[in-house]
Amino acid sequence: MDLNFDLYMNDVVNQARKEIEGAGYEQLTTENEVDEVFKQDGTTLVMINSVCGCAGGIARPAASHALHYDVLPDRLVTVFAGQDKEATQRARDYFEGYAPSSPSFALMKDGKITQMIERHQIEGHDTMDVITQLQNLFDKYCEQK
Repeated sequence: MDLNFDLYMNDVVNQARKEIEGAGYEQLTTENEVDEVFKQDGTTLVMINSVCGCAGGIARPAASHALHYDVLPDRLVTVFAGQDKEATQRARDYFEGYAPSSPSFALMKDGKITQMIERHQIEGHDTMDVITQLQNLFDKYCEQK
């Protein structure tokens, strides 16, 4: 691998992490962190982050802007596909019935998957459409605070 490419990718990854953390999502980087959060009661929105263009151009902005809403999940977390491989795989173990997809969003309730917004529902869509999809999930599964 080219050292310049590796440095560039580290910059891209770090920026993607900062962007989603800045929106209020907690990064889960180990299997144990995933288990601890997913086994809690209540609702958890999981953003499966990635470096693909649709993550940066659509999914991360949607993850941030969807939170300007009256009904929200109890917790916001993220795993980074291709970076934190064990944490991402552990999260996907909970997403029964769904194939691996990144970027994507999963809404968990009381430790069980309720519904996912998969890559095919993000890629080729505009940010506002993904925001609407997320807020529809919030309305369906989360309680107003």
